[in-house]
Amino acid sequence: MTIQLPTGDGGFRAYEPRLEPLAVTTGSPFTSRTVFSAAHVVADPFADVSPDSPAAVDWDATLAFRRHLWSHGLGVAEAMDTAQRGMGLDWAGAAELIRRSAAEAKSVGGLIACGVGTDQLTGPATLDEVRAAYEEQLALVEESGAQAILMASRALAAAAKGPEDYLEVYGHLLRQATEPVILHWLGPMFDPALEGYWGSSDLDAATDTFLQVIAAHPDKVDGIKVSLLEAQREIDIRRRLPQGVRCYTGDDFNYPELIAGDEKGFSHALLGIFDPLGPLAAEAVRVLDTGDAKGFRELLDPTVELSRHLFQAPTRFYKTGVVFLAWLAGHQSHFTMVGGLQSARSLPHFARAYELADGLGLFPDPKLAEERMKNLLSLYGVNQ
Repeated sequence: MTIQLPTGDGGFRAYEPRLEPLAVTTGSPFTSRTVFSAAHVVADPFADVSPDSPAAVDWDATLAFRRHLWSHGLGVAEAMDTAQRGMGLDWAGAAELIRRSAAEAKSVGGLIACGVGTDQLTGPATLDEVRAAYEEQLALVEESGAQAILMASRALAAAAKGPEDYLEVYGHLLRQATEPVILHWLGPMFDPALEGYWGSSDLDAATDTFLQVIAAHPDKVDGIKVSLLEAQREIDIRRRLPQGVRCYTGDDFNYPELIAGDEKGFSHALLGIFDPLGPLAAEAVRVLDTGDAKGFRELLDPTVELSRHLFQAPTRFYKTGVVFLAWLAGHQSHFTMVGGLQSARSLPHFARAYELADGLGLFPDPKLAEERMKNLLSLYGVNQ
């Protein structure tokens, strides 16, 4: 049996779906790497909301997906960019997500870290207001019992006059933190409002400021997450970190080589692509735990084509592909997103994502994925 997939130029190609999923097993906790998946949220498809309304979340399905990730040994990076922070999920929704997910993590013994930002600010803000917003969110995450991830702030990017403002704000927050945090540097390809973060559009200068923040408070920084999609820059930053400060790759283009590492070190992981890749990624890391870097790369390298497809420009819309694959995989009953973001990618984009994911064996029930793909094609007027 074949399915006709649109090619993007008005034509179609025949694709023969896979019959069996990739065989993966659960196992013991990882020993060589700390690995987080940034997880998506599941919208409530029956809520009568508009794209401008506060997010209506299906909490049962959202938490069930987190249990799925934990069951494979992955940590959950909660209320991050993948959860549509600033793209449909406001601070009130993110706060509720953090509280619920942290409680769920505690009940199942799952690893969790949560995003701390300033998205309760809705207009121009002073540096004092930015600092206060960060403090409010940091307090909530710490009270929930989760590790904090200090996310890049649109408000800080707009308010800061130069590197010294970043040094002051981050220094204050790190002194306030009760436990070591993860610092997150999100590049403008993920959020154009973050252009010039750390006080400069020159990445070398920005890197120096970033490292200066860490060097001043190494005891308060568990690690950094770098999402610049430049492998060599991440490696260079990794080699300049103080002893004991980890690098969590956020590079969804080059993650296999960065996690595998080299003779001078390696990256841990905090990745949005590990949302759809969860079981396969976990299988690969367990192979790496045995010291088999070649076997790890053989499992994970073939996934890069899918990741690069989902994260293609405009990169900030990668969440649409992530949720689409979760629907095809049966993790949710519908393809609806908060903010109406399911419309952010084209039918040919979805078709290629389906083809690549099916070829990797990511769908637990390939027949269900095929039926759902055909349903989507039908909605677009494609008859099989």
